[in-house]
Amino acid sequence: MSDRLLNDPNWPRAHDWLAGDLIGEAWTTLAVVGAPSRLGSLTPGRCDLAPDAIRSALQKFCPYDVDQLRDLRHVLVSDQDNLPIANNSPEELFETVRDGVEQALRSHDAVVLLGGDNAITRPGIHGLGVPLEQCGLITLDAHLDLRHLDDGLTNGNPVRALLRDGLPAENIAQVGIQNFANSMVYANVAFQEGIHVLSMTQVHKNGLEACLQAALDRMPEQVTHIYFDLDLDTLDRTFAPGTPGSRPGGIAPWQMIAAAEQMGSDPRVVAMDLVELDPERDSGGVVAQTAAMCLLSFASGLLGREIE
Repeated sequence: MSDRLLNDPNWPRAHDWLAGDLIGEAWTTLAVVGAPSRLGSLTPGRCDLAPDAIRSALQKFCPYDVDQLRDLRHVLVSDQDNLPIANNSPEELFETVRDGVEQALRSHDAVVLLGGDNAITRPGIHGLGVPLEQCGLITLDAHLDLRHLDDGLTNGNPVRALLRDGLPAENIAQVGIQNFANSMVYANVAFQEGIHVLSMTQVHKNGLEACLQAALDRMPEQVTHIYFDLDLDTLDRTFAPGTPGSRPGGIAPWQMIAAAEQMGSDPRVVAMDLVELDPERDSGGVVAQTAAMCLLSFASGLLGREIE
């Protein structure tokens, strides 16, 4: 990238926005926390490299939402660096991630966790600072993450572990679940527990926006804090070389980016994670760029709460 392009004063960089670039008064606040977990992954890889890859991808973007006419430099962002969990098992990283989220939410309106694998979702929800009965979980994920707990925690069972912890099944909605990517046994767990499941087929039939809105609308009245787990393997395999769990038949990047903005606009959504990116497999950094745009779009939704 040429120096002339990089130094254009009329083309601010989202990378600088993450570093605290602000214009005028801050209308809302956002914490960004790196959570480079990888030891619990069922598919070995380097998801621990993802937080920095997503940050680096922001260099390619401007912090202006031309659709919504929102300048993200009215969002005061605090990049709280990476939590020291890359060499920790899912059991070992629990307190660090939980405390990191809880601390961030004490002084910010929302937090985005840059994973890492899906093992961060469970401690992330525990960090919302309210009883589990008041927590809601919406996953945009190809997988149910309801595998058994007999062999300990992995990135394949955070939802099962949360049920064990006491998160009510009626507080959970799982959107984008893929055909032929989940077993009958674990699908039956979801159905028997009463988890609201919307398959990828339903997403394609009714639209992702409508499915996510249905998940939001079904949240019980007692739910005050919602955690949005955005698993990048929901992307169609064509768009996701850097996500080992992606399959044909998934969603397009534009749909995922729009979903992040939609969820950021709901006042109950106080946390989002971006998980399951392996930069070593990410040809051309395309998934890292999608994740970066999801971060920006979530922030735009957050800003929209204040404007509206």
